[in-house]
Amino acid sequence: MPESKRSLVIYTIVAIGLALVVRFFIAAPYIVSGSSMEPTFFNFHYLIIDRVSYHFGEPQRGDVIVFDLPQDTSRALIKRVIGLPGETVILKDTAVTIVNAAHPEGFTLSEPYLDPKDLGGADNMTVTLAKDQFFVLGDNRRVSADSRIWGTLPREDIVGRVFLRLYPVTDIGILPGIARYNN
Repeated sequence: MPESKRSLVIYTIVAIGLALVVRFFIAAPYIVSGSSMEPTFFNFHYLIIDRVSYHFGEPQRGDVIVFDLPQDTSRALIKRVIGLPGETVILKDTAVTIVNAAHPEGFTLSEPYLDPKDLGGADNMTVTLAKDQFFVLGDNRRVSADSRIWGTLPREDIVGRVFLRLYPVTDIGILPGIARYNN
């Protein structure tokens, strides 16, 4: 085989190998399907999921994550982290209250990203999370199937956090939808 063809084959194999490493270990594409995260993400928004950062740190309240549904790991969902390991999450009407070591009396989350018309669904519940469990909710609470329906999210089922929104082009952004709370 001539040197130029051999080089082309080697470069092609290396490029494919690097692309596969990036796809399966560093970042992954995700297309939003459904209305459970509206108004933050809509149907067909094209996202890139960061698979690496949670190997070095834990998900934080307000992160938008993609995870494998605990009851059917062949399905991936997108939701917002609300409750962290060891906390108690109290849902009463449309309010979310978090009880933890820093706030033994609890604090109510301020969620300005929610549209009042999207509130509703299952509520009036109290859930205490184990050391490896998270409580996640969709931003469109009226239609979202989330921790209120299927229970807590084990840490091992988290794929990664939303890192980039690439489509629609008018909404391109880094860490879209992330929320940080002052509590």
